[in-house]
Amino acid sequence: MPRRTLKQGDVAMLQFDERTTKLLEEAYLGADFSRRRRASFDALSPSPGDVIADIGCGNGLLTLELSRTLGGTGKVIGIDPSDDMRGAAVKRCANCTNVEILSGTVADLPLDTASADKAVSLQVFEYLDNLPGAVAEIKRILKPGGRLVVGDMHWDTITWLSDAPDRMKTMLDTWDGHLVERCIPAILPPILREAGYRVDGVTAVPFTSTGLHPDGLANMLIHLMKPYAVAKGSFSKEEADAWAEEQVRLARSGRFFFSITHFVITATLPG
Repeated sequence: MPRRTLKQGDVAMLQFDERTTKLLEEAYLGADFSRRRRASFDALSPSPGDVIADIGCGNGLLTLELSRTLGGTGKVIGIDPSDDMRGAAVKRCANCTNVEILSGTVADLPLDTASADKAVSLQVFEYLDNLPGAVAEIKRILKPGGRLVVGDMHWDTITWLSDAPDRMKTMLDTWDGHLVERCIPAILPPILREAGYRVDGVTAVPFTSTGLHPDGLANMLIHLMKPYAVAKGSFSKEEADAWAEEQVRLARSGRFFFSITHFVITATLPG
């Protein structure tokens, strides 16, 4: 699939504002998102004394989990451009003396050169329009031998049952508009190699649901996609409501099916 440029209007339709932050807060505490964080945590292999950059830290759940394993000799630096997300992260990590939350983007990290042992970025790269620039900036802040872990969905792997497949396709095609790149797991490894990283692994983390769970990935997507599609003009409010209501009906009748695969990419700089 070709890369696309994210339009400013698309960005405005999917802001991580107070409402979105609250929705994500509930979903991110659920089982699906806990599995996803754990996959990045394990790939990062944090050790006491590490300085870790959590790039696009969001509401600070992974930041907090990393801080617990580092103890008093390490440090986690959470970085996010969203005031609301940073506010949630600061609140969550308020009692952690080894956590610092900073404003910044992957294109301009507020860290000194060669100051971090490891860096992790979870569902951030699919929103970037300059992947070589991003991996170069992370390379700048990593020490020799430093590790980078990137977790993102491969949106070509999505399967979502509907009795109105054309409507579902329109919804999914519309949702693609909020991304810059929908196939990060496929295209990022060669970019990392070109930048001088060694790619150590690309690990699949599949998500499959046969029920519509309140804390699940599918339910979160329904609540995000519905207003986005209306704002984009692809659906009327009534059409978007009908799309969402069908998924509820399918779940009640035991016919719900949703699947997508998340991937964790692990790379290392030469020592």
